[in-house]
Amino acid sequence: MNLLFRSATVIDPSLKLNARRDVFVRDGRVTSIESSSQAATAGNTRVIDCDGLLLAPGFIDLHVHLREPGNDAAETIATGSLAAARGGFTTVFCMPNTNPVCDSPVIVRYMLDRAREEGCGVRVLPVAAVTRGQTGEVMNDFSALWAKGRRCGAFSDDGRPVADAGVMRRAMMAIAELKRGEGGADGRGAVIFDHCEDMSLTGDGVMHEGRVSLRLGLKGIPRSSEATIVARDAALALETGCRLHICHVSNRDSVEAIRHYKSRGAPITAEVTPHHLLFTDELVAQGAPGRGPFDTHAKMKPPLCGEEDRQALIAALEDGTIDCIATDHAPHTPASKDTVFDAAPFGIIGMETAFPALYTGFVTSGRWTAEFLIDRLACAPARVMRPASGSPDPRVSPGTISPGAFADLVLIDPAASGLFTEADLGSRSRNCPWLGVPLKSRIVATLVAGSPAWLSADSRFDALRG
Repeated sequence: MNLLFRSATVIDPSLKLNARRDVFVRDGRVTSIESSSQAATAGNTRVIDCDGLLLAPGFIDLHVHLREPGNDAAETIATGSLAAARGGFTTVFCMPNTNPVCDSPVIVRYMLDRAREEGCGVRVLPVAAVTRGQTGEVMNDFSALWAKGRRCGAFSDDGRPVADAGVMRRAMMAIAELKRGEGGADGRGAVIFDHCEDMSLTGDGVMHEGRVSLRLGLKGIPRSSEATIVARDAALALETGCRLHICHVSNRDSVEAIRHYKSRGAPITAEVTPHHLLFTDELVAQGAPGRGPFDTHAKMKPPLCGEEDRQALIAALEDGTIDCIATDHAPHTPASKDTVFDAAPFGIIGMETAFPALYTGFVTSGRWTAEFLIDRLACAPARVMRPASGSPDPRVSPGTISPGAFADLVLIDPAASGLFTEADLGSRSRNCPWLGVPLKSRIVATLVAGSPAWLSADSRFDALRG
């Protein structure tokens, strides 16, 4: 299929491009980006009028939970893929805390097959467990998961930490050897996605430990629960040479630990979620629209912290201490969330709202440019996952629309605005604090390798249907 996206405002930070352009796609790849014109096109080219729309590289989410296998009532690979596409994400990395745990080539293959057979085209990449059964005790067989086409390039026990420092050190040493073995040519291979939490400090806490938790009478989780493990594992990464990606950074102490170990040359990267950038622990007291105090849609792990922490996260994302944005999309059934705060599970969904919520919060206020936001959602995650050689993994969206790259594209209407409602969701779950919130901008189309993964009802996309 030949496609021409005509008169789009093309924003690609990797190319330092923000201009009105025509983008040509052939056989799933970008062939050229040209100054907008009415030049004649081949008769078999489908033309999409993109006047007034932004066209950007497809977003990459390094941190989602798709719940399949084991909890299909909350999410499936099919519904999670649709949620991703509706949010502009063309590649997602799904965490292994499924049932059974994703800790073997068999489960990895099952998930890849389900994505191919039932998904909407979004690239779904399983992250395998660091320890068998995510028990934190027995190290996984990384070589079996890394071999045969590099099925898994990322490992995590996310949902829980690897509590034993000795186990984590041995795992890092083994994964570092993988990069010097089969992946050694690029000098940088597999990576651990690290859920940093000291459970002995978390205890039975349910929100950030501070003035709000005291006021509400809820048990708190101290900053040190996260920050101590960030520092521990960053030190281990420096010692072993293993690539380490710190997940969902939530507080200022963790930021300082990351900054310190990056300055020493540790091979670490980090992510922050939209909800930690936009909310504080006051959301627990105030609640999302129509929900009121003790709102379980404000219960997540790591917890929302104070305003000083939020500002530290924003500054760290801006100065590069934190590399990218990831959603930690965590679906839960309404029955599990509609209960007392202490009993509700941690987590919210976030793929569909990531761009419009951040655009509303930071771009319309003038703090960020659209280029900056797109970089942190698309280009930066691609850099995190790209080997040092610069050769992209063909399974991952390229984070660029440079000629020759896969046409993983997102189209955005920056002028759209209105209340975000359940009709805007693709997820099977509804645990979203942005429901009923006015948001500016909307994702209107998402394509993977030139094929539609999701299209809005806008008639200008009729050329892409069928």
